[in-house]
Amino acid sequence: MASTDAIATGKRKTAIARVRLRPGTGNVTVNGKESDAYFGRTADRLMVQQPFEATSLVGRYDVVATLTGGGPSGQAGALRHGIARAIEKLDPSQRLALKRAGHLTRDPRKKERKKYGQKGARARFQFSKR
Repeated sequence: MASTDAIATGKRKTAIARVRLRPGTGNVTVNGKESDAYFGRTADRLMVQQPFEATSLVGRYDVVATLTGGGPSGQAGALRHGIARAIEKLDPSQRLALKRAGHLTRDPRKKERKKYGQKGARARFQFSKR
């Protein structure tokens, strides 16, 4: 690994992103595919670019990422978190901008487990008084 590379891990719900950032032209490769081909929704593609926009580094780094677990939105969030952490490793002076934008904070929300005696996590079975 060259000293200009940064490796970081991002997480969201059950999705995990292993991210490698290296100087380049702004190409984002996810699991061997271009990010436009990997993420179907435009919102997910834009989410991946947010750390670069917050730090004014658009088009300066290439991203190679491996995503596992979760769904498309969770994976996009994990990738955003991983990219932000990698940018911070490369340039610690960008920490404040990333922190203000909320990209360094791991989103703690997860799916709540189903409870016994109930239909779901919060939904109860229908109750009939008579």
